[in-house]
Amino acid sequence: MPTLPRGPRDQPEPPPTQPHQARQMAESFGADAQRYDQARPGYPDTLVARIVAGSPGPDVLDVGCGTGIAGRQFQAVGCAVLGVEPDARMADFARARGLQVEVAAFEAWQPAGRTFDAVVAAQSWHWVDPAAGAAKAARVLRPGGRLAIFGHVYEPPAAVAEPFADACRRVAPDSPLNGQPARRPLGLYQTAYAKFADTIRETGQFDDAEQWRFDWERSYTRDQWLDLLPTTGGLTRLRPDQLADVLDAVGSAIDALGGHFTMNYTTLATTAVRINTR
Repeated sequence: MPTLPRGPRDQPEPPPTQPHQARQMAESFGADAQRYDQARPGYPDTLVARIVAGSPGPDVLDVGCGTGIAGRQFQAVGCAVLGVEPDARMADFARARGLQVEVAAFEAWQPAGRTFDAVVAAQSWHWVDPAAGAAKAARVLRPGGRLAIFGHVYEPPAAVAEPFADACRRVAPDSPLNGQPARRPLGLYQTAYAKFADTIRETGQFDDAEQWRFDWERSYTRDQWLDLLPTTGGLTRLRPDQLADVLDAVGSAIDALGGHFTMNYTTLATTAVRINTR
């Protein structure tokens, strides 16, 4: 999905060179936590089961837990989950649904001597300093514990993606992302997950990282997709009139498809086991 620059009414911030440095963007998703929780998809049950089976115990630390979408899935299979979340609005929502959450950026979070069997990051690791995050995960994992970084690739079909990209160009004509294709190839995301593996490897605290892939699909009605779009990076910070322009264009495109479409999802994961160096 394209990520747009801030709107002209927002306070300026230094231009980030890495996603984790864009703190205003990273902490913008709590503006409508309920919509986020309702609209965002969960994660494949096979992924959750594989992480749990490959961990030495049930204690899970959920980095950037958001509203608790992934955390509740791990709870449902018997795990004890602690979330760490920088946005207090998201944390409050997750707590109201039964997840224990501490408010902090992961890099600054204080574990107070606690250790875990698994550290997971669902659709959140790009908001974490990759080197500092990998080192922190190594410190809080028990020997044999698993770090699992995962997220969705969801590029809608061209008939939906292209009107979306056109509307974004109108809304934010100076965006540096306007030169990108409307649909980004899977290989671009796979490269990002391979870079996560590199930073994990550089800690010297993990065995060789594995790359997992899960393919699945989901059908969306017009209303369902327009409910999800405002929860995506960039759109969370548009003015109401800008957002309405984008949603009108996308809604018309989905109407032309009969009011619904099928999204082919790929969920990618980079995962590694903490070696016993203590």
